[in-house]
Amino acid sequence: MARKIVEIIEEKQATDIVLLDVSEQTTIATYFVMGTVDNERQANAIRDDLWQQLQLEEKMRPLNVQDLRQEGGGWILADYGDVILHLFTEETRLYYDLEGLWSDANVVMKIL
Repeated sequence: MARKIVEIIEEKQATDIVLLDVSEQTTIATYFVMGTVDNERQANAIRDDLWQQLQLEEKMRPLNVQDLRQEGGGWILADYGDVILHLFTEETRLYYDLEGLWSDANVVMKIL
């Protein structure tokens, strides 16, 4: 599932994609997928396409989605159970620095 999410967001031109295995650091998920988008419009398009593809192909819907525009902007979080997707604008990604926060996690894949 995590690799499928990576494929989809890469197709939609998210950049600096990182797949982290956080299973040894937390019980909330096994993987975090992080990607950078140019703007919130691109993030929304990726989110919508992701939902559509995963629902059609995998019969999978997100458990929860947070559009954090109201809480600082530039961040969409989609919880797919074992996989949590974070889409950020570049500014927001630098500000929250989740890679730094989860630096003990194993990097499974990185696509620049």
